[in-house]
Amino acid sequence: MSGLSQSGVSAVKWSAMSTVARFGLQLIAQVVLARTLGPETYGIFAIGMLVLTFAGFFSSFGFSWSLLRRASVCEEDVRFAWTWQIMVGLVTTLTVYLLAPQLAEYFREPRALAVIQWLSLACLLSAAAAPSTYLLQRDLNFRAAGLIQVGSYAAGYIAVGMPMALAGCGAASLVAAWLVQLVVALASSYALKPHAVRPLFWYAEATAAMGTGRAVFLTNVVNWLLGNLDRVLIGRLLNAHALGLYNVAYNLAVLPNSLLLGALQPTFMAAGSRLQNEPERLGRAYFQIIASIFVLVFPAFVFMALISPDLVHLLYGSQWREAGWVLQILFLGMPFYVIFGLSTPVLWNTGRTYHESALQLPILALGALGFYLLAGRGIRMAAAVAAALLVLRALIIGATALRVLQLRAAALLPHIGRGALLGVLCALCAWAGQRVTASFDTPLLSLSASALLAAGMLAALITVWPQLLGDQTTAMVIRFFPCLGSVFDPKKIPMTLPDAVSEQRL
Repeated sequence: MSGLSQSGVSAVKWSAMSTVARFGLQLIAQVVLARTLGPETYGIFAIGMLVLTFAGFFSSFGFSWSLLRRASVCEEDVRFAWTWQIMVGLVTTLTVYLLAPQLAEYFREPRALAVIQWLSLACLLSAAAAPSTYLLQRDLNFRAAGLIQVGSYAAGYIAVGMPMALAGCGAASLVAAWLVQLVVALASSYALKPHAVRPLFWYAEATAAMGTGRAVFLTNVVNWLLGNLDRVLIGRLLNAHALGLYNVAYNLAVLPNSLLLGALQPTFMAAGSRLQNEPERLGRAYFQIIASIFVLVFPAFVFMALISPDLVHLLYGSQWREAGWVLQILFLGMPFYVIFGLSTPVLWNTGRTYHESALQLPILALGALGFYLLAGRGIRMAAAVAAALLVLRALIIGATALRVLQLRAAALLPHIGRGALLGVLCALCAWAGQRVTASFDTPLLSLSASALLAAGMLAALITVWPQLLGDQTTAMVIRFFPCLGSVFDPKKIPMTLPDAVSEQRL
């Protein structure tokens, strides 16, 4: 069977549904919190999150990640991972708490001190929850994992964060929301996937687990630097207000990616770990996913980039208007972020655990230079550098994944062409909608007109010319939405991977 197995499809569906629900909650919470708190408060919280995400790599060190990649897992594997996660989590929490004054001073923002100190607790909470979380993903139990994500987010941000923000608690509302979310996730994941908590400091497979942990840690550090250098330098060279604008735009840009990567990446990693000895099947699944991204995801992000100013104005209000330009630039780079995120599991599932970090080191050096020279000129220049780095990372990691799976990059060209054509058509629809409604100066009307034109155009094209999507995207759509099978003629659209895609040897 080509592509994803039926169990993998089921897992993706559950993961996608939970991610869509979380997406809706995030959008509601972000809009309310951003309108209530304003850019400056968001910037202060963003400083704490920068510190937290970096410290999180130390608190986890990838011990639980090894549980996801193993062909089989025993009690000793889990005990070893849990023991070291707790130990390193405790040390990291204490270290971040003690270094909080120096970190706040680096960002020239004394108000970030209490935020960093309170968020240090998240290092321990995340570390404690990791074993159960990865064991649920390993079982492809994305129904439970998804419900935990949605429930914990609702508990943290809807039940706690929003009421505190409306009561005037400022950045403390965001801190409390984050910590409550982690506590609920920890309790729920352990209740659904309990495991032994007796300490185990060493055992026969400890060396292999440590090796995986080192690879995950190095990879995460490189990815963090590439993904956060923009905000580190904006916070240092500009101010909390600018960082708040940029951070909200970035978070909104990656929300759609969460729908895709949150649903596909863990499933692809877990399913791919079971296909380590079947590179042909892994290659079919990977090629089909990447082709679908070019045909479906790229045009969607082009459309969202053009409507970004209206979107920001409608959601967040006039005080966030400058974030619209940043969002526009970042949206154009997000399809490549998805490609990058779905290419890395190929390297890990084919034994190339250090390739991701090693291949990105030159990109990191180039990005550091670009951000250092340009971030001080404003958040638009920082966004341009960030988008360029997303494209570069996708090209390098994606090309490596294709080579590993003995797939020719040239076989993707027809799918890239389809995506480019659809992207141009979506851009024209967005432009036409904005021009028609320009005299009303109403963001909601502009967005509605653009969306209706784009949706109508796509529906008409697919109905009249279903071959436009191509064989791989059509197969993916039908696999997840069998009810649409009647729209496509299987005699005109073959549902198998073309022979031209696969090479015998490279």
